[in-house]
Amino acid sequence: MKKTQDFTTNHNTNQRRNMSATLEAPTTEKTAVKKMRKIAIYGKGGIGKSTTTQNTVAALAEMGKKIMVVGCDPKADSTRLLLGGLAQRSVLDTLREEGEDVELEDIRSGGFCSTLCVESGGPEPGVGCAGRGIITSINMLEQLGAYDEEQELDYVFYDVLGDVVCGGFAMPIREGKAEEIYIVCSGEMMAMYAANNICKGIMKFAETGVVRLGGLICNSRNVDRERDLIEEFAKRLGTQMVHFVPRDNDVQRAEINRKTVIDWNSEVNQANEYRTLAKNIDKNTMTVIPKPLEIEELEALLMEYGLFN
Repeated sequence: MKKTQDFTTNHNTNQRRNMSATLEAPTTEKTAVKKMRKIAIYGKGGIGKSTTTQNTVAALAEMGKKIMVVGCDPKADSTRLLLGGLAQRSVLDTLREEGEDVELEDIRSGGFCSTLCVESGGPEPGVGCAGRGIITSINMLEQLGAYDEEQELDYVFYDVLGDVVCGGFAMPIREGKAEEIYIVCSGEMMAMYAANNICKGIMKFAETGVVRLGGLICNSRNVDRERDLIEEFAKRLGTQMVHFVPRDNDVQRAEINRKTVIDWNSEVNQANEYRTLAKNIDKNTMTVIPKPLEIEELEALLMEYGLFN
């Protein structure tokens, strides 16, 4: 009888110990790693890429997103509105002046709503390759940990000069630095021609990489039937028009004051247009390999919508 009691006592004691150990054992929860969206904005020179990018970033930042903007234009003017018109020393200028002993904060500045701003810069006029500035800048940012998880970035935006015309300017999509491409265009023939040409580059690099087209952003030039034209153009490319940004002089008024529209006057209608664009990008899950048009098909589309009449 005593043996039975001893066994029962020991068994109950062991159960209590096991329960206690279970209750006291530290729990390890897996924290979901935030996925940083890597976006590049392309388009014809003069179409309003930098203005559109900065106003969109301002709207995303207003939503609480943490964003780094990397200007990929030798003029180094891709972040000036976010910085309130302040001149941003470029990566290449910093390297020329200080050598390679550079810290991240030497080439990155804080802007509107805690956005992080970087300008790649370029060579002196008439000397060297501007595309090399992009390659050097992105490599430097990677070495300095600008993209690390500890930065907790929601987005990185690359504002890229012109068409995909050389290896340097194509780097963000060629090497997977950017995964989503948005093309700023209008209903003007050359803007659409450039957009179609960029789609050819995306299609080429998509074959071996992760880059995809997120859609077209129509930065209106008040062309007849412009909205319908760009929607049809997007459909034929196999993508979408993410937003139609109407032409408004408040954009120029904000620029004269060296600010984004939201920073200058958050109550005007154009501020809401950029908020809508930002929300559309933020919720967008449609990314595709585009199907560029042949030049004859593109011209026929323009004729159909009356541009050649």
